[in-house]
Amino acid sequence: MGLKEQLELLRLEAIEKIQAAADLNELNTYRVAYLGKKGPITEALRGMKNVSPEERPVIGGIANVVRDDIAQAIEDVKVVLEEKALAAQIASETIDVTLPGKQISVGTKHVLTQIMEEIEDFFLGMGYQIVDGPEVELDSYNFEKMNLPKDHPARDMQDTFYITDEVLMRTHTSPVQARTMEKHDFAKGPLKMISPGKVYRRDSDDATHSHQFTQVEGLVIAENVTLSDLKGTLDVFAKKLFGADREIRLRPSYFPFTEPSVEVDVSCFKCGGDGCNVCKGSGWIEILGSGQVHPDVLEMSGVDSSKYTGFAFGVGAERVAMLKYAIDDIRHFYQNDKRFLDQFKAKEQ
Repeated sequence: MGLKEQLELLRLEAIEKIQAAADLNELNTYRVAYLGKKGPITEALRGMKNVSPEERPVIGGIANVVRDDIAQAIEDVKVVLEEKALAAQIASETIDVTLPGKQISVGTKHVLTQIMEEIEDFFLGMGYQIVDGPEVELDSYNFEKMNLPKDHPARDMQDTFYITDEVLMRTHTSPVQARTMEKHDFAKGPLKMISPGKVYRRDSDDATHSHQFTQVEGLVIAENVTLSDLKGTLDVFAKKLFGADREIRLRPSYFPFTEPSVEVDVSCFKCGGDGCNVCKGSGWIEILGSGQVHPDVLEMSGVDSSKYTGFAFGVGAERVAMLKYAIDDIRHFYQNDKRFLDQFKAKEQ
């Protein structure tokens, strides 16, 4: 059998096997077998030495045609097999969209954030503005403009983180009130504001104390503001936070920046005032401090105390949350224990 006949038989054999290939792996086996350096085409061409010089170009051309036909057959079959493989993969990975979806765990706002937003929404509804201020504060705003000059013994009530002799971490949000009074134009109307935010004191960390806590202070300055205005505001506030059947009482107290000063108690929401372990048998729970703004505080912020009066109050968000939700340790708020935080998902609705 001559080389021409060998090459033609090789072409027919190779194309038949290639077209019968079941998958891409088998096809690749044929590609290597027929077109590789050790394949039958190369082997057949070694017999060229026995062919006359006139026939060698003809035989070489036939070999190239055979090689190209086999290569084209491989490419044609490869396209078909790749489409089949893709279709099989798609079929095997089909998702049944009627199956129940995987439940995704959704987070919730921190309980302190919920309390702060509840307080802010209440006072926004009463026409107050929310004012923010720096947490790193000047001594003059934190103490002196709050009627606490240097060496005043009442400064001991707030053990302070000092950065320098004149710069400190604010111990309350009252400095925001002083800064706002300085800027407010009372000729255009009264000042009604709350100043929520973090405050810092050198306090022992235990179940009821923390070196950092969250405070909301309120301030109203206008003509003819009296203590009865304060009581009416706080009465509505207590009912909003703790329930419509709550009552409040005012007890005389002392704060350097208010005169007169009062502590505000709310009737116990567990026993209704009869006395229990929550209210320590008294029927009342202390919730905040407040009072009429001291005339010296008004004057130091450029407000005419002969014309304007006002009231101020301060409440801790942690204390409200602990009372409202019977939380027994303030440290729970800051430890990021998901078991604790997850308990308040429903409170947000």
